[in-house]
Order: sequence, then C-alpha cells, then structure tokens
Amino acid sequence: MSRRVPALLAAALSAALALPVAAQDLLIRNATVHTATAQGTLHNTDVLVRAGRIAGVGNGLAAGGATVVDAAGRPLTPALFGGINGLGIEEVSGEETTSDGRLALGDGAKDMVVRPEFDVTLAYNPDSILRPVATAEGIGFTLLAAGATSGGSILAGQGAAMRLDGGIDPAGPRVLFLQLGARGAELTGNSRAAQWMLLDQIIDEARGRIPAGSHVSLLTPAGRTALTRYLDGNGRVLVAVDRAADIRQLLRWSKRHNLRIAIAGGSEAWRVAGELAAANVPVFVDPLDNLPAGFDQLHASLENAARLQAAGVQVSFAQASDAAHNARKLRQLAGNAVANGMPWDAALAGLTRVPAETLGVEGVGTIAVGQRADLVLWTGDPLDVIHTAEQTWFDGRAIPMRSRQTELRDRYMQQESPREQGGLPRAYGR
Repeated sequence: MSRRVPALLAAALSAALALPVAAQDLLIRNATVHTATAQGTLHNTDVLVRAGRIAGVGNGLAAGGATVVDAAGRPLTPALFGGINGLGIEEVSGEETTSDGRLALGDGAKDMVVRPEFDVTLAYNPDSILRPVATAEGIGFTLLAAGATSGGSILAGQGAAMRLDGGIDPAGPRVLFLQLGARGAELTGNSRAAQWMLLDQIIDEARGRIPAGSHVSLLTPAGRTALTRYLDGNGRVLVAVDRAADIRQLLRWSKRHNLRIAIAGGSEAWRVAGELAAANVPVFVDPLDNLPAGFDQLHASLENAARLQAAGVQVSFAQASDAAHNARKLRQLAGNAVANGMPWDAALAGLTRVPAETLGVEGVGTIAVGQRADLVLWTGDPLDVIHTAEQTWFDGRAIPMRSRQTELRDRYMQQESPREQGGLPRAYGR
C-alpha cells in the first residue's frame, strides 16, 4: 500500500535532505510525546532539537530558524530497538557467504573451539540492504549477535549495539554471547551438566589457575584477555537460556564469578521472576513464545513479559528466528505483550529505554533534554501494526523513508510506459 506523508512533513523532509548529512535543528510541534521516562506521555507538546540533541521538551517552544514539523497530535517516540540479530552482518540467511555471525573452526560437534575474542562487529556493513528496511519502520539501534554453531562454542563470541544511522562503529560496549541448556547441548557432549564444567574450566584458564600452555587449555591468549574483561565487570554477558532450572544455575554461577548477565529467550523466566529481579538481571523475551518447541520450554506463556515486569524485572524483546529481516516486527511483539497484561508504557520502554540502558548505549532510548534526537513520528499507536512510521530522524536529521522493498513496490505498481522511458518489459505488464 502506498504511504502518503502529510504535505508539511514531506516539505520538511525535502528541505532536510537538501542539506549536508549532519546533525540538524528541528522543532516538532503539537506531538503526543512518549518520553519513555518517568514523565510518561506528554500531550500537545513540542520537542526542540539543536545540533542533533534534544534542547527542549515543552509547550510553545520557539523555532529560531529550525525546520518545523507539525505533528498534529500524532505519537512521537524515541527510535526503537531492533532486537538481537545479524542486521548488517547477514544479508540472506540462506546464503552462507552473506552471513558473518558464527565461527566454526572445529570438527563439527566433536570439537568445541572456544574463541571469545571473535567479534562480529568487525564484519558490520552499514550499507546492508536490510538497514533501510528497518529504519523506515522506526528502528534506530540493534544488537549484533554472535551465534553458537557446530565447530564453534557455547561461548560464541562478542557483538555490540549499533545505531542504524550509517556509522560503522559500535554504539555501546561489547557484549559476550553464551548459549546454555538445550540450545548448546550439541556442543557440550549432549549434557547440560558438561556446560558448567567447561565454563568453570574456561574461567580457571582466564584467571591463570590453569597454565596457558596446558594440554587441556581451551583459550588462546587473546581469548583469555577478552574473557578477563567480562570477569572484571567490564561488559555484559548475554545468555540464551530457557528452562527455569537452568536459569537458577545461571544466577548462582554468575554471582560466584561476579558476572553482569542478561538473558535472551527465557521461555520459563517468569517462574523465577523474583530471583531475576533480586539479581537485577534484564530479560529479552519473545512475547509470542507460548508453545513448547522443546523440553526447555514446557512452561512457556504469553504472559511471560507481563509477569516478569510485574515482579520488577527489566524486560525487553527479541525474536526467535530470522530476526535480522524482521526487526521491524519487534513492535508487534511488544503489542502482543500488552495484549497479555504488560502495561503499555512498560512495553514501549522495552523497545527503547530498557535495551539502551542494558546494552550501555548512551544518548538514546528516551526523549529528554540532552539526549540524541533519534526520533520517530507515527501515524498512530506504534505498538499497533495498522500504524506506520511517518518519519525517522537520526540526530535530528530526517532520513529517506524508502528501502529496496518500497522501491520494488513502487516499480511494479507504476503506470505502464514504454520500455525506453523506464517501463517494465512487456512480460511484467499489468
């Protein structure tokens, strides 16, 4: 369906695109501002942007030469989180040469090669065709994930949050990825008990309790250095795990080694919500995960997010499959969490403030003075898929709301014209 942008907004976009690619001065008038802060939602409110940062949030703000957009009461939010995925390190999931998120140096499942120094951000491509698809749908930042695979390790490697503004550098500190339970059993002799044995050995190596030259050592010198940073509290370990019993063991293990962790998946996390809240462990859940795909998910529930949030856990969202291509669907997941008991403001925070704070991405995730002007204006409720993003801004700079998908749509919906004038071959005629 063709998207119609209001004339004033279109004019503002044209003016912004004519300027150099840099931070812009902008005044958005009369918006319903969802701040994702303790201020909550502000009605009929202006947001002033100077030099790419939010300079004012209030009523009757003076433009002073800034580009002016009249929101006419429509919702304005921080740019959204796109989830945990390979956006920028994966183009086509079925084509191995376009996927850089997994390391396999060993002989399949029989040979676990542990390389925590593996850093997927080095393969990030800001020109990925998936990036405009996401940003045109209001996505402003995402977490690049290192994945475990046969010939690799349950300690899969490192990733980081990336702003989708076209830059190449991570927007936050590195994150170490770990897979436990059934997710990593194939790599650990088909026993989850072996996972804890191997992890303790790896930590003993990093701490120097097993000599580097030992015949049983699993880490390279670079791997010991990388892992030591996390053991010293300088980074978050994101653990993919589902079963409540495994989560309890994880909480004990992380406390023993003083690790800062977060959980991805957590199908049964609601069963240990109080313990997660007490340990201050954020959880990235899939609100559509309610049918057991295996024995680790027997107690999966559509109310997982709501129950965790009610217990005081910081909740964000992630998708189980093809997440890079479907980053734009994360707001639909948040909407489903609301439909199953999660407060609307908490769900929006799970798409904005919570992941930014969890991943250490400064300046994004809220609408407040001093923050980056990474903003989205919506046609209506952003957690309702009947509404769309009218405009996304990075640092106050309006981005083109088009992608390869919209260009294909427009090409095949155009009126017939001669081929020499850019028309389609006759076989594609309508």
